[in-house]
Amino acid sequence: MKFTKMQGAGNDYVYINLFEEKVPDPVRTAIAVSNRNFGIGADGLILIAPSDKADAKMIMYNADGSMSEMCGNGVRCVAKYVYDHSISRKTTLDIETGAGIKRIELTIENGAAVSAKVNMGKPFLAPAEIPVKAEKGPVIRNKLTALDREFEFTAVGMGNPHCVIFVEDTEKFPVEKYGPVIENHPLFPRRTNVEFIQIISRDEVKQRTWERGSGETLACGTGASAVCVAGVLCGLTNRKILNHLRGGDLVLEWATDDSPVFKTGPAVEVFNGEINI
Repeated sequence: MKFTKMQGAGNDYVYINLFEEKVPDPVRTAIAVSNRNFGIGADGLILIAPSDKADAKMIMYNADGSMSEMCGNGVRCVAKYVYDHSISRKTTLDIETGAGIKRIELTIENGAAVSAKVNMGKPFLAPAEIPVKAEKGPVIRNKLTALDREFEFTAVGMGNPHCVIFVEDTEKFPVEKYGPVIENHPLFPRRTNVEFIQIISRDEVKQRTWERGSGETLACGTGASAVCVAGVLCGLTNRKILNHLRGGDLVLEWATDDSPVFKTGPAVEVFNGEINI
């Protein structure tokens, strides 16, 4: 089975082109290829499939084999693959995802896509749509207890659930201790991604992410989008921010309360290969 390893700001996935390949058991495949000791090594598996609604369809599996609705970094790489491998040579592409159709504007250099601006859609703030257990929304600075500590969190849906928590120092914060507990907290019926955020200024933040089903990852595009929204809702940031993630930088903008979030960042093809599963 042929595959392509790609990464966006360090958020790496194994991509398989279903226009040419078949994956009979994607859950088992996702678990196998994601293993960083015995597989290829990745945050998960993304299948690039034909779509009757868009230029291509993204089907995403986390490293543990669970499905996810969307990945902001992953969808940029899907768009790059679609362009670079001539599935479509349009520089503005529509990609079908589990969270709806996302429009991506590609930046082309020397015949290849190097970065992309993604319309991530409008954020979901109603508790039932995120989903999060709360009597009313938006869920801003609500309280939750994890192990020995109480946190203030803001919940945002970007087609998948996010729990944004502001901390003093992301480098010193024990993400591996609290991340899995919050991911599986009873407040979140479908589990949640967790973003731990340090405010640098009103225009700049640092992010670490505990990603649902994958653990800590170097970047999370839907998470970075949720952070942009949460920063505005909490009065901590402006509507356009530079977000420093462990794998690279993303630019986010949420122009008005009724606007979609736009995210701009890199998309890189790392290598191609074949694997027997």
